[in-house]
Amino acid sequence: MQLIKAKESQSYLDLAKSLAEEFAQTAVERDAKGGTPKHERDRLRQSNLLKLIVPTEYGGLGQSWITVLRITREFAKVDSSIAHIFSYHHLGVVIPHIFGSAAQKQRYYSETIHNNWFWCNALNPLDKRATLTPENDYFRLNGIKSFCSGSVDSDILPITAIHQKTSELNILVIPTQRQGVTVHHDWDNIGQRQTDSGSVTFENVLVYPDEILGSIDKLSQHFNTIRACLTQLNLANIYLGIAQGAFEAAKTYTATNAKPWLTSGVESATQDPYILQHYGQIWVELQAAKSLTEQAGELLQAAWEEEWSLTAKQRGECALCVATAKVAATRVGLDITNRIFEVMGARATNAKYGFDRYWRNLRTFTLHDPVDYKIQEIGNWALNDELPQPNFYS
Repeated sequence: MQLIKAKESQSYLDLAKSLAEEFAQTAVERDAKGGTPKHERDRLRQSNLLKLIVPTEYGGLGQSWITVLRITREFAKVDSSIAHIFSYHHLGVVIPHIFGSAAQKQRYYSETIHNNWFWCNALNPLDKRATLTPENDYFRLNGIKSFCSGSVDSDILPITAIHQKTSELNILVIPTQRQGVTVHHDWDNIGQRQTDSGSVTFENVLVYPDEILGSIDKLSQHFNTIRACLTQLNLANIYLGIAQGAFEAAKTYTATNAKPWLTSGVESATQDPYILQHYGQIWVELQAAKSLTEQAGELLQAAWEEEWSLTAKQRGECALCVATAKVAATRVGLDITNRIFEVMGARATNAKYGFDRYWRNLRTFTLHDPVDYKIQEIGNWALNDELPQPNFYS
């Protein structure tokens, strides 16, 4: 059985690598253009890779988070916007599993497969401008949410909104096309330009009771808090993928286009001692970040499989390992995406190459939540043996 699973995982990874090669052909042009990568989103729909994490009993592919995150990293190497919207689909599709009832879990897994839904993200718990108001036997949703990644061309919106009577932050799931929902094309940032991470407004939107999964303020079990670990490790994998992609792009350019410095005493840039020094350092840093990220992936998958038996200690150890990987991927990635220009030279800054997109994308995405607070949590463990406490970002 394990051998069959391994072969299946490899086949999905091979498919993703093939798609990544295809996406790479237009990545620079699309990054400059911004907007919605509609063709690429449809290719993901056609590929069946959106079904990866859905259990087989609901018609899904039943793959592990290890496989999902490796594929995310492959996409991030060539196009981190695609990696972003692809991975947030998987983070979305498990929301009813984590926060909802058994019936809601079954419903949304099954309907995702039946309808080939593409999920997005409109949770953003820091933005509390959306409100949920009881009205007869249903509810009305009003307000606005920001940073709604993948919202354009999505089928399903998972949302957080304040319940007006209880003041609790509720999680709900509604169709993107429901009357009163307006997805705005207002994402215009320096990086992650094709993620459609703009705003969504809600005007008297009808919400049915079975579309409300529950309150974030009333999480009763440790598994209810696992999504923060999933999100944080997903970010680490995207950051690492961007850094790996930058390394590969620089390597190709150095080997084919870079010139040795006039006082280097060598005929080829590939023999320049300082360029070799940079590549050696970059390689070591990448291997360290990769090792930490994959170690965290193993621990996360084990925590996911524990499901409702997950203990506070297991959850805390997972969060600590994930935080460590994320800090490493952030620091290494920002350093590498800047340093690649030192091994390529001035000609590499020509806009036609688009090498700047690696840094722009990473710099934009690493501001998702402050890395300083991850380091503080790690320090509290290192000095005081206290594991991170669950919240929406840890």
